[in-house]
Amino acid sequence: MTGKKRKIREISIKRDDISVGYSKISESPGVDEVVIKPIGFPLIALGEERQFIRTDNPKLFNSYAIAQWSGTYVTEGTYIFDQFLFPDFAFEIISVKPGPGKITSGTSIVLQSKEKLIRKEFPNVSFDDIIGNHEAKRKCQIIMKYLQDPDRFGEWIPKNVLFYGHSGTGKTMTAKALANATNVPIFLMRATDLIGLHVGDGARKVHNLYSEASESSPCIIFIDELDAIGLDRKYQSIRGDVAEVVNALLSEMDGITNQSGIVTIGATNTPALLDDSIKNRFESLIEFKIFDDNERYEFLEKYSRRLPMPFKMDLHRLTNMTKNLSGRELKEKILKNALHLAILEDKDEINEEIIQKVIIHVKTSKNPMFT
Repeated sequence: MTGKKRKIREISIKRDDISVGYSKISESPGVDEVVIKPIGFPLIALGEERQFIRTDNPKLFNSYAIAQWSGTYVTEGTYIFDQFLFPDFAFEIISVKPGPGKITSGTSIVLQSKEKLIRKEFPNVSFDDIIGNHEAKRKCQIIMKYLQDPDRFGEWIPKNVLFYGHSGTGKTMTAKALANATNVPIFLMRATDLIGLHVGDGARKVHNLYSEASESSPCIIFIDELDAIGLDRKYQSIRGDVAEVVNALLSEMDGITNQSGIVTIGATNTPALLDDSIKNRFESLIEFKIFDDNERYEFLEKYSRRLPMPFKMDLHRLTNMTKNLSGRELKEKILKNALHLAILEDKDEINEEIIQKVIIHVKTSKNPMFT
């Protein structure tokens, strides 16, 4: 019996240690700002969905947070729990400035969104890195000229452009090269990232994307895998959350003006499957093709030199063995796997025997691109 009481008492002490975030320490200094991130409930019943929390009114949330946590001692890396609307919902304390200390009526409490941040980049990819697709690169020249001098175009701006072609043919690299060549930022998104968890989330993500882009214009918005949300209605039953994203996207694309300095580039592998309402918004379609023999040889020559061990195989022979493969497949499935196999077999070089093993493996993996 004594042993049981001692065990309960020890657990009680540990719980007191964990709940230090709620300790009211009157002598502690007040803090100016606390950034918190929603984490979830400590326990979730089987089959229940984890609940996510966000706010559309930061000022209102700040008042709500002060009402329940005023006087609470906070330090970075600990947790505080909601007491009102969602009892026991946990928030991680991301930062305290200056800290640690206690929350007062003058503290600003900022709720950090759990949503993935929009990727804004200033890439270092150049057109020299892109092999082949000379016609696609030529057509991109008009986008470059617009981003360098938007006022020159008046109302006739190249605002919505669709890149299409087989996966791995350089669509994303070309968009990055455009940004680099014109010294503008690029916002990189996958279409599926625009779909929200709740009604209104998707539309809000789209509007936030274009709002942030307008503050950084001139710039490029690149939306990959556009077919994930834009399939023709005869190919899918349009879900409400997907339709919401599409409608918001079309609204933003229509709303781009010659003053905006924003170019939207969509990318898809299957343009024929896109819904007409989306396809018709793109005034220019640019095709990206699989390498021909000369381009494939040039690619293999360039990237085989970058391998960290000697590459000992006739490149003309390898070019003939890899017909119909995209640049990504050549790099990731052939060259990278050849390097890894050579390392596993403790070889000092990548020779034809290693390459043959890799190609046999890819062929037996039923790669549809091998003919």
